Amino acid sequence: MKRILSALCLFMFTAGAVHVAAQANPYKDGTPGVSGYRSEILAEVMIQEDKFTRLAEAIPADKYTWRPSPDVRSFAEVFLHVSAANYNLYKLVGTPAPTGLDLKGLEKSTTDKAKVIATLKDSFAHAKTAIKAMPDSDLDKSLAWFGGKNTQRGILLFIVRHAAEHLGQSIAYARFAGVVPPWTEDMQKKQPEKKEAPAKDKQ
Repeated sequence: MKRILSALCLFMFTAGAVHVAAQANPYKDGTPGVSGYRSEILAEVMIQEDKFTRLAEAIPADKYTWRPSPDVRSFAEVFLHVSAANYNLYKLVGTPAPTGLDLKGLEKSTTDKAKVIATLKDSFAHAKTAIKAMPDSDLDKSLAWFGGKNTQRGILLFIVRHAAEHLGQSIAYARFAGVVPPWTEDMQKKQPEKKEAPAKDKQ
């Protein structure tokens, strides 16, 4: 089961990466305070926010506790894990999580669909604020990282990659649970219906 899930996650992540790469950077024309590398990171985070939110909304409420096997996260736990990371990891680039937020217990804090989606949206709002707030001059600052060193530029890249991995996981979950990702439905609706060719008259 794990091998099948891993293979499907890899496939969905790769397909999603191609689609994301084709999308325009919404900050390509420049936004006050956001430029260069940070604008590229912000664009990716906005795409991830849109896909996570739309997928979370498409999952039926009674599926939020569904998991492919007992030893992996449920839908709710994956979405809340990403939310916790949005709060936890951006403090490394200068924006701490809101006071009083229990990040250690966030992942298992609720299975209520509305609450999970609200938490997810709030966490991405926090992420975007953090990216906009950091100065470009901090990008190459070095800090301790898992027994080694990394730059704040590298931390931003890690955060985006981490969320992308869990987006792929969530897409695979959705497929297993019989839910078609909303953006796939959008593309299917745009495709013209194939008309059957008329049968040839018998000679």
